[in-house]
Order: sequence, then structure tokens, then C-alpha cells
Amino acid sequence: MSQGPNGGQRINLRGAVDLSGLARSGAGASGPTGTTTRTPGAPAAAGAPSEGFTGPIVDVTDATFAEVVQLSMNVPVVVDLWATWCGPCKQLSPILEKLATEAQGAFLLAKVDVDVNPQISAAFGVQSIPTVVAILKGQPVPLFQGALPESQVKQVLGELMKVAEANGVTGRVPVGDGAEAGDVVEPAEEPLPPLHQEAYDAIERGDMDAAADAYRRAIAQDPGDAMAKAGLGQVDLLRRTAGADPAKCRAAAADNPDDLEAQMLCADLDVLGGHVEDAFSRLIDVVRRTSGDEREEVRVRLVELFDVVGSDDPRVSAARRALASALF
Repeated sequence: MSQGPNGGQRINLRGAVDLSGLARSGAGASGPTGTTTRTPGAPAAAGAPSEGFTGPIVDVTDATFAEVVQLSMNVPVVVDLWATWCGPCKQLSPILEKLATEAQGAFLLAKVDVDVNPQISAAFGVQSIPTVVAILKGQPVPLFQGALPESQVKQVLGELMKVAEANGVTGRVPVGDGAEAGDVVEPAEEPLPPLHQEAYDAIERGDMDAAADAYRRAIAQDPGDAMAKAGLGQVDLLRRTAGADPAKCRAAAADNPDDLEAQMLCADLDVLGGHVEDAFSRLIDVVRRTSGDEREEVRVRLVELFDVVGSDDPRVSAARRALASALF
């Protein structure tokens, strides 16, 4: 943890822990994996399996930790690393359990007795206890060490939930008598605007022309509709790259650096393949080497790709600055 701008705790998002080995070893355990759901304050029952997650607090083991990692794809997981002999743990654990219960499934509290679960302890590099970490989308997020007062723990968990929401981890663990084992309550999706739904339906049936038309009508209705612009850019990208052979296209671009169509198609394929920075760099270089109508054609294509990637992406911000430098 580090100090935030207002003197509070700020979550460190760079967790240098690889959980993949634990996930694989847990998944490979003989028999069905599971966790033990327990009520706040109850003693841990290490290794006792259950049918799944039916409450906000569970005891996990080396053999069952894979389920926790998997659940973190949808639900924020807070891991309490403790031991029976640890005095500060006895102060902190009841606070965490109280807050987990009050959160009503907004996050899962996973209890780990480090004395009987050395693999989990080693994976997180635990040097002192209590240690509290989170897992979001399979990635560890260090939170804090030591027994903090409830007010500070609340602050840390509140920031964690904001980070989880920003990353789309907004599911819930079912609680109460009606909860079924193993279920995770997914966040309800808001209905799409009518023209967006029309475009989505057209994409589902493979009619890209109809999808593009629906998005254009949405933009005509609201020129500031960023979702429609991104959708149209994605549809156009799919239409331009349909049937293209990536290896041949890249070879053509390498052999013909002044062929605008070859360079733009190669950039399209790079974006489609996730090589966003390569695509932007390629087209910005072309902008620097060209002028007039050719330069404008490449600039327009680059701006279209900005919409596809999203204006909030830092790679887009950096490329916009580079484009301005190339133009002026």
C-alpha cells in the first residue's frame, strides 16, 4: 500500500505474483474441488470440501485455491492470510468477516491458514501476517499488511471495489437461503439503444452492411455517440480485412512501403490482432512521408482506428500526440 492524494491508502495495482501455477495445481487435484463456507467467527475447517460458493466467506486450501482464482474473473476476491497463533490476525479477521457479511456478496472473503497452506503462502511471498491481498481477473492486487482499524479497512475495500468496477468485475456471490452452490450472480446488462441493438443483431447474422447502416443512423441522430462510432469502426475493420492473408499482406507492405493500401491494410490487421501500437506507428510514419490527398487518406484511416480502440486508451492518446507532431 502507498499513501493516496488525500492521505488515505492507495491500492498498488502491480502485483508481482504469478497465480497460474497454483490455479493449475488446484485444478488438477483428484476429485471435485471445493471450498468450505462458514459463518463469521467460526474456526477454519481446513480442507473440508463443499459443493461451491454459497456465502461471502470461505476457507480455501492449496488444493481448492483454483476455484477462487476462477471466481475472480467475475467477483472481487479478498484473501485473508492468517494463522491460529497470530494475535493481530485475531483482531483483523473479525473486521474483514463483518465487512464481507455487510457487503452481501459484493466480494468473496477467502480465508487462508498459512501454516497448513504453504503453496498459497509462498505464491504471495508472505513475510508477515496478517497479510491481505485481492484477486481481480486472476491477477493479484496487494492491499495491506498488519491489523488496521475498521475505518481504514473499509477505505481500502472501497477503493478495491472501484478498481473492480472499472475492470468489469461486478458479479456477486449469492447469499441467503435461496442461494445455490456454485452460482455467481452476474451483473444485469442494460438494454442497448434500438439502433445499437439493430446493428448487433445484423452482426450476429453476418450482415455487416446492415450493421454499418444502423450505426451510421445512430451517429446521425447523435453525432457524439462514441459507442456507435466505435461500432461502425469495428464493422468497417472487419469488412476491410475479410479474407485477407496476414502473412501475404505484411510481406506486401514490407516490399512496397509507398503503397498506401498495403500499409493501411497491414495496420488494420495489426489492430485486429491486438498489435495496436504497431498499427499506429506504421500509419504515423506514412503520414510523415506523404502529403496532400494521400496524407489525408491515411490520417482519416488512423482516426477511424482510434475510434475502434477507444479514446480512453492511453495508446490512443499517445498516438494522437504523435500524429499532431507528424502533421505540423
